[in-house]
Amino acid sequence: MKIAFLDRDGTIISDYPDQEWRNKLEPEFLQGSMLALKKLTILGYRLIIVTNQGMINDGIITDEQFRRFHGKMLKELERQGIEILETFYCPHRIEENCTCKKPKPGMIKQALEKYPTIDLSESFMVGDSACDIGLAECFDMTVYGIGLQPNEISYAKYKWVASLAEAVEDIKE
Repeated sequence: MKIAFLDRDGTIISDYPDQEWRNKLEPEFLQGSMLALKKLTILGYRLIIVTNQGMINDGIITDEQFRRFHGKMLKELERQGIEILETFYCPHRIEENCTCKKPKPGMIKQALEKYPTIDLSESFMVGDSACDIGLAECFDMTVYGIGLQPNEISYAKYKWVASLAEAVEDIKE
């Protein structure tokens, strides 16, 4: 099974400074992200979201707030005909030293345990931070970094893109 591992905030929907998240009730989809997700499914990829949500254990938002907000996003994607196979999220703060906070491999390991037919050689990651690149590097996967300049990244399988939509265009080639 081919998987597009996707960061959420700054990749599919808008991202905000941590303190602003407590007031966010509705997801704001980034321009072109829904169409890009549809194209990925047409290309035969299943979609898995892997997202750090340390704001939960920092006390900025509750787990319930995260789930409600994320549920609204999933419901809108479903309404548009886009299926997210699974969401894995890490609620931990950096100080908790968990194994799931990106760039650590825990969320993708969870995905591999739950879906043993995942073929990492056919899969890739898209995200907007260095931790997304680090996660892909743990599994020797191609990674598309939104807005992270190539001269800032030393990983050989890194590709710079301006958006999720641009990553999809590169995948099609």
